[in-house]
Amino acid sequence: MSPQRIAILGSTGSIGVSTLQVIELNPERFSVFALSCFQNTDLFLEQCRKFKPVYAVVADEQKHAALKQNLQQAGLSTELLSGEEGLQYIASHDQVDQVMAGIVGAAGLEPTLAAAQAGKRVLLANKEALVMSGKLFIESVAQSGAELMPIDSEHNAIYQCLPGGTQGIEKILLTGSGGPFRTTPTEQLAQITPEQACNHPNWDMGKKISVDSSTMMNKGLEYIEACWLFDVPSEQIEIVVHPQSIVHSMVSYTDGSVLAQMGNPDMRTPIAHAMAWPERTASGVQPLDFKSIAALEFEAPDENHFPAIRIAREAYQVGGVASIVLNAANEVAVEAFLQKQISYTGICSVVEDTLQANISGDETELGGILAVDRETRRIATGLIGKEPSYTKASAG
Repeated sequence: MSPQRIAILGSTGSIGVSTLQVIELNPERFSVFALSCFQNTDLFLEQCRKFKPVYAVVADEQKHAALKQNLQQAGLSTELLSGEEGLQYIASHDQVDQVMAGIVGAAGLEPTLAAAQAGKRVLLANKEALVMSGKLFIESVAQSGAELMPIDSEHNAIYQCLPGGTQGIEKILLTGSGGPFRTTPTEQLAQITPEQACNHPNWDMGKKISVDSSTMMNKGLEYIEACWLFDVPSEQIEIVVHPQSIVHSMVSYTDGSVLAQMGNPDMRTPIAHAMAWPERTASGVQPLDFKSIAALEFEAPDENHFPAIRIAREAYQVGGVASIVLNAANEVAVEAFLQKQISYTGICSVVEDTLQANISGDETELGGILAVDRETRRIATGLIGKEPSYTKASAG
């Protein structure tokens, strides 16, 4: 059997790099058909030299000419494309079997949706695609016959704990580490710096996801994603803080059984599982050494300490465009925090205030979703520019 041909959206990010490592371990099973990056063209050029994809896409069109010249100088026959059109082209290409959707945030929605509409096996690391377009995305998967495989460690764990589907489920237990500030006194959170927020104790991730993990907005977005992925009522999903990140999530059944998926905190495990499913393949991850695990702790999240969980849950329950607004406002707020324009606690304040702006639109079609996303970013950016309370807490 010929190797499965993979297109990686976001190959220079942490998910993309891990995917390439799994492919390299399993050359008889997988091959690189296409790669894409946004701006990190130095690493991207190295990846192209090593894996020799048929297509490469640079999302930042201004970098196209220089990268094309570098590819030619390297003697590569790789065809270089650019922009959103290039991303959608490789995501839906006839010769692609699997698409790793590893672009962070709303920027990954359109190519990920294109892969779903083209009937690919979609390796979904971009949770925002479902947060923003849940109904549209799930309908596209059903209509095209695409396979939707979750890559987030939590959702992949849940998938593995559902051998018989959702029959007999009592509750889905979505675990999260609590991030670096789980035990930081709430009154000190306003003083947190971007450098501190990006230093996750267990996972190696990009800046945006690291900040989301620290506020537990990441868990809020995953809560919404789980509702769409597993088609269960939101009341059946419970968030549990688990500092060790060994148990990646659990499913509790009506007969009293609880199935848990465990492993070292390394994204290559869910990536390898999703790529090889229903079989198993090497990931390069060391197996757990149970003799060295001192304890596994679990606790309920403090929603006063982590208001993002409540905000995300309420947005899902409101329905309509609220999840789109939640995601876009959070992306704007996190970027403002990373640029030191607002305080750490200002992130959730921006999101909550933007949700009160009564933004309307059509969440059932792509044009409406993108319009709401744009309007939300305009409003959230305006709030940051004129609302001093977002920065007061971090003065001094």
